[in-house]
Amino acid sequence: MTSLLVRPDRPGTAPARPRPLVLIATLGGAAAALGPLVVLLAIGVIGWFVSDAGVHGAPRDGMQVGALAWLLAHGSGLTVQGARVEVVPLGLTAVAAWSIWRTGHRVGEALSGHGPDADRISDGERDWTVPTAATAFLVAYAVVATVVTALAGGDSADPSLPRVLAWAAVMTALVGGPAIAVGSGRAAIWAALLPAGARAGAAVARTTVVALLTLFALVFAVALVAAFGDAATMTSRLHPSAGEAALYVGVSAAFLPNAALFTGSWLLGPGFAVGAGTVVAPGGVVLGPLPLFPLLAALPGPGTPAGWTGALLLLAPVVAAVAAVRALRGRLLGWDQLLLSACGGGIVAGAALAVLTSLSGGPAGPGRMRHVGPNSAEVLVHAVAACGLGALVGAVVLLGWRRLSARRR
Repeated sequence: MTSLLVRPDRPGTAPARPRPLVLIATLGGAAAALGPLVVLLAIGVIGWFVSDAGVHGAPRDGMQVGALAWLLAHGSGLTVQGARVEVVPLGLTAVAAWSIWRTGHRVGEALSGHGPDADRISDGERDWTVPTAATAFLVAYAVVATVVTALAGGDSADPSLPRVLAWAAVMTALVGGPAIAVGSGRAAIWAALLPAGARAGAAVARTTVVALLTLFALVFAVALVAAFGDAATMTSRLHPSAGEAALYVGVSAAFLPNAALFTGSWLLGPGFAVGAGTVVAPGGVVLGPLPLFPLLAALPGPGTPAGWTGALLLLAPVVAAVAAVRALRGRLLGWDQLLLSACGGGIVAGAALAVLTSLSGGPAGPGRMRHVGPNSAEVLVHAVAACGLGALVGAVVLLGWRRLSARRR
C-alpha cells in the first residue's frame, strides 16, 4: 500500500512531490474499515448458504448479518425479537483494531516526509501531521460506518449510529493515531523528549497488561478444556448440521476475549454475573438457567468453590510483579524513580484492565439476561490494587537483587 501512496524517485529526476496528506489518510481510513467489513460480508453469505443451502432468503440476508456483526464489533448493539443485545464481540473488535493499526502504520509511513523534521520538532515547532492525518482517517472511517448502519439497520435490528461513531472515534484515538505516529516516526521523536521515568512507567503498564491478559486467557482455556464434554453436549442439544456447528463455533470464538476478561474479573476477586440475581466469584457461585452457549460450560458449579481456588487470587499480583521486573530490568534508574515508575505503571495497567473488562459485558437478551458481566467499579478497585502493589513488590525485589549483586561484585 505504501508503494501506491508514495512514488519512488528515479535516478536523474527531481524528487517526486509527496502526495496530499488528507488524501492518503482518507484512503487509509476507508481501507481500515472496509477490510474487516468485506470479510464479514463474505462469511455472512457463506453462513446463509450453509445454514439451509439457500432455500430461504437471499444472499443479501447473509450480507446483512455480516454487516450487523461488523457494527456489533463497534458497539452498535441491536434488537433481536424485541430484546436489546449490547454485548460487544470483542474478538471482532480486536480484528477491527488490528486493521486500524496496520493501515494506520502504513499511512504513517507514507506521511513520513510531511511536516517538520526531527530537529525542528525538537526546537519546539508545532507539527500537525499526525493530528490532521488522524482526523481525516476518522472522517473516512465514520463515513463507512454511517453508510453501513443505514443499509444494514432497518426497524428490526436498530443498531445505534451514535455508539458506532463513538467507538470509531475512540479506536482511532487509541489505535489509529498512535499507529500513524509510529509509522511516521513522530512517536520515536516524542518519546525521546519524555523523562526516563515516564518511559519506564509506560513500559511497566504495557508489559503488565499484556501479561495479565495472557494469564486470563490461559486460565479460561484450562477451564474450557476441562469442561469440553459439557460444551459439546450443549452444542449437540441444538442438533446443528456440520456447517451450522462450524458457524456456531465461529460465533463462540468471537466472544473468547469477553470470556477471558470475565475470567480476569474472577481472578481479581469481584467475579461477574450471568443473569440477574447470579454471581460467579471466588467466594461463591449462584447460577440460574443458562442459554445453550458452549463458553458457559467453563463456569464453575453452584455453591462454595474448593478452598484451593483462593490461591488463584495471588496470580494477578505475582504476574504484575514479574512483568514489572521484566520491564525495569535493563533501565538505569534511581531507587525512587524505579519504585515510582513501577507503582505508577501498575496503577495505569489496572485502570486499563478495568476499562477493557467494562466493555466485555452488557445486556445479552431478554429478562434476566439483561445483566451480564462484571461490576466495573469493583474491578477497577481490585485491578488497581493488584497491579499497583504487585508491580511495586516487583520493583522492590529488583532493587534488592541489584544491591545483592553489587555486594557480591
